[in-house]
Amino acid sequence: MNPASAKVVTGKATPRGKFPHVRRAGDFLFVSGTSSRRADNTLAGVETIDAMGAVRMDIRAQTRAVIENIRDILASVGAGLEDVVEISAYLVDMGDFAGYNEVYGEYFGFDGPARTTVAVHQLPHPHLRIEIKAIAYRPPAA
Repeated sequence: MNPASAKVVTGKATPRGKFPHVRRAGDFLFVSGTSSRRADNTLAGVETIDAMGAVRMDIRAQTRAVIENIRDILASVGAGLEDVVEISAYLVDMGDFAGYNEVYGEYFGFDGPARTTVAVHQLPHPHLRIEIKAIAYRPPAA
């Protein structure tokens, strides 16, 4: 990835608009808002629980899938979660904060990225509980 380029990552859910999964600007990598959506457009952390279509949405599973999607996106450009310097997380319900925070702590510690978490009215799909965008610092390989 050159010092000013953008990439849509093969094997990840196609962005729902004209934007990349990740964009490099000098030594920084900007990961677009990422959800638990899989390449086949199903959502991790969403389970249909009855014949009427009722669903159970699991913030822990969704958070894990989002962070792992970000990890994979960064890996596609030679970076990793250890390079993340800032996270912005968007929760549909702050009642999910404890579960989100628990899983977040499995990936990051006090030496990890600066973080902001805010509540939003809704996300692009009614079953999404969380979206995260990230900024990583990783100079281009020589």
